[in-house]
Amino acid sequence: MTVNFEYVNVDVSETLSVFTKKRLEKLSTKYEFLISAQVYFKQDDKNYDAGKICNIELSLPGPRIYATSNEREYEMAVNETIRDLKRQLEKRKETYKVY
Repeated sequence: MTVNFEYVNVDVSETLSVFTKKRLEKLSTKYEFLISAQVYFKQDDKNYDAGKICNIELSLPGPRIYATSNEREYEMAVNETIRDLKRQLEKRKETYKVY
């Protein structure tokens, strides 16, 4: 699975990219039908409590899956976004099962 990162108004962080890529690789081993992922990291200056936004869009057969979260830290935002994606992937996997 290919992973593309975009940092919008945020400095590029290699450690954050590696952390996110490891989490997405775990998803790709469980859900072999994943093709690619587009990850966006953004900063919301208006929200003082949270403000760290992570958007992930997964490309797979059929419609794309998209999730976003807004947390205090980027690592927390990545974890929450991937948790949402897992929920959506479980539903999608049910449609791929052959009976």
